[in-house]
Amino acid sequence: MKHWGKSAAAALLALSIIGAAPFTGHAQAASNMTVLLDHVPLTFDAAPRVDKGVTFVPFRAIGEALGIQVTWDNKTQIVKAVGMKNGEPTEVILQVGNLSATVNGTKVKLPAAPVQREGRVLIPLNFFSSQFGAQVAWNQASSTVSIVSPKREMHLRAFYALQSFQERDVIASMNSVAFGWSRIDRDGKFTLEGDEYRLPAAAGDTTPQSIVTDASTQGVKPYLMVYALDGNGELTKMLSDATLRSESIAGIATAVKENGFGGVALDFEGLGFKLNPKEQQQLLNAYVKELREALPQDTALSLAVPPLNSAYKGYDYKTLASLADDLMIMAYQYNPVGTGSQMAEPNSLVNEAIQLALQAGVPKDKLLLGISLSSETPTSVDDKLGLAKRYDLKGAAFWRLGLFRAYNDQMETAVNSSVGKE
Repeated sequence: MKHWGKSAAAALLALSIIGAAPFTGHAQAASNMTVLLDHVPLTFDAAPRVDKGVTFVPFRAIGEALGIQVTWDNKTQIVKAVGMKNGEPTEVILQVGNLSATVNGTKVKLPAAPVQREGRVLIPLNFFSSQFGAQVAWNQASSTVSIVSPKREMHLRAFYALQSFQERDVIASMNSVAFGWSRIDRDGKFTLEGDEYRLPAAAGDTTPQSIVTDASTQGVKPYLMVYALDGNGELTKMLSDATLRSESIAGIATAVKENGFGGVALDFEGLGFKLNPKEQQQLLNAYVKELREALPQDTALSLAVPPLNSAYKGYDYKTLASLADDLMIMAYQYNPVGTGSQMAEPNSLVNEAIQLALQAGVPKDKLLLGISLSSETPTSVDDKLGLAKRYDLKGAAFWRLGLFRAYNDQMETAVNSSVGKE
């Protein structure tokens, strides 16, 4: 179950959300109002309204974006909202036209009664602040409502742990970690050796196997990351050649058994850029299916894939999601080539990437939002985590473990204030 952690900020603004009986009085549409959830705009199918100084917005849209389950009984004009506050279940019952709500069986007075408009129930949003722990602020000059979602639990993964020995204590705050110790080389062969991705040498009692075992002991599932690039066609060469394909799958399965990995994470990049996308999709689908069948029983399988709003079209997201336990969508590198570090990825494109993946048929409980710690800052990373919460995704995957402390010492605090491991 997902927990909500932050206490409500004091908010003078009274807002409302869900919708249904016509407004009376001097209500006005507030179409110029902007509602931001975790710094990213929310869109509504009914315009916010202002009535006697109280701003009303569709409840279901914000409620569900905050992870609240919303149900509506048209006959009784009652809406029920179920969520979490500080780790405890909260059930709220409201009725159109009624100034009182019931919270976990106790009556609570509302600043304004819920109303119905354009088929949507609208309620005072500051009620979310007091009952569900969201932080609410109002900027009158820009007519902007800002909502910060409460802390929530989700699956957290760090991937490409290469030589991140100084950050090894961060592993305990993750649900899983993918060690970048192997690749498909330029000859199309799987290897645990090389200049870039390799099984690290032992350092006294610390061995690759002991590192993997330590992660497992902490309840963190260790994955073997397998990197491949199609820059010179080497990935297509392997996928198209029965012998190379079979050898790589056998090598991955053996590496998993010998080193105690609990999962495999494939990062096969560059497909569908130069060559026929459909053919590339079929090659990858066949490989993943064959690998799935060859892995030891109970071995998890994950794929890191580019976002659908990228130039790489060789990925059949729906089929891959059906074969794997989850997909990590690498929703970054949108900024122009040459952009320096710590320049946040555009929220609009990350939001679009999530929507496209879901529309392509990837179940939300199989989707991890990939976040580049090289791009984000402690003040922007919660935007991306907020999007993962908004769509109720399985979780977030951080590229990469060794970057948590590369630029400053505030990234861990920022991440931990927004999300926690499930």
